[in-house]
Parts: sequence; C-alpha cells; structure tokens
Amino acid sequence: MTTPSPGDSQRKASGRYSHWVALAASLAITALVLIFREELAELREYGYIGVFLISIVGNATVVLPTPSLAIVFAGGSVLNPFLVGLVAGVGEPLGELTGYMAGYAGSAVVEDNPRFQRVRDLVERHGFLTLLVLSSIPNPLFDLAGIAAGMARYPVLAFLLPCWIGKTIKATAVALVGSLSLDWVMGWLG
Repeated sequence: MTTPSPGDSQRKASGRYSHWVALAASLAITALVLIFREELAELREYGYIGVFLISIVGNATVVLPTPSLAIVFAGGSVLNPFLVGLVAGVGEPLGELTGYMAGYAGSAVVEDNPRFQRVRDLVERHGFLTLLVLSSIPNPLFDLAGIAAGMARYPVLAFLLPCWIGKTIKATAVALVGSLSLDWVMGWLG
C-alpha cells in the first residue's frame, strides 16, 4: 500500500475546486444571458457575421482565455444554434492561426514548459487526432497544440482541417446548450 503524498491531496482539492469553478461559470453565463436577454437579442443585428468575427478575434489570443465561447453560448440562445456552431467553427480555426504562425516563426515562449513538451510530442506523433481532440473541448492546451504544429512545420491545411472539425463540434455543442438552457430557465421561471 502506498502512502498518498501531500501533492495528491492538493491535486484532488484542485480538481474539485475546478469543477465548482466550471459550474459557477456556467451558472453565471446563464444568469447573464437572462439578465441581458434584450441586449443579446441585438446580436441578431450583427447575426452570424458578429459570431464569426468574435470567434476569430477570441481565438487569436495565444494562451489567454477570451469570452468567445460566451458569445457562441449567447448566440445559440437568440439565433439558430446549428448555424451559430457552423459559423463559429469556421471563425475559430482562423483565429488559431496566430498561435500556429507564432510556432512556425519559431517564437515559442512556452517551449520550456513541461505541458508544452507533452502536447508537442502528441502533435508530432498523432497530429490529426491530437488537434481534433484538443480543438473539440474548451481548454487552453489547444493554443499550445497550435504553437507545436507550427514549430513542427505541420502543413497549414492539415492543421486547419482537424481544427475546423473539432471547433465546429465544440461550438455547436455550446450553442445548443445556450439554446436549451435558456429555454429550460425561461420555462422554470414561468
């Protein structure tokens, strides 16, 4: 029998904490959508073009979180969630080209980071699958994967294809949750 190290209990506590933070963030986004429903209805004015542009800009930042998924969530509540997912699925990979180009240029500030090394190894060994999986889920590791793909001189179209598929899956799911959760909350409130 092995004795748990102090790091094990810290990781477990950190995991529980991150679950609560994710839940709180989801509830906060839902509450904000309800509170600002009228303002969000103005998204119809910008419609899918607004979602597209925000998706590009929101994914153009490297390693820093941006609220583009909140816009996809909100867009799904006032527009067709399937079209919101498709539009964001096209915009997000275009924004991700900034990380890819940073890696291609060889300017990887994160190169000494152990997480980056693991992601880089995965991209080099299982490029398409790694890019597909990491782009399908909301996580900051995709920025590292984009940088790694650029550094590995992964062909740009081979980078964009799994990124487009994964980002479209993720954005469509987020837009659908936005649509369904708003309907659920509105029904619950009467």
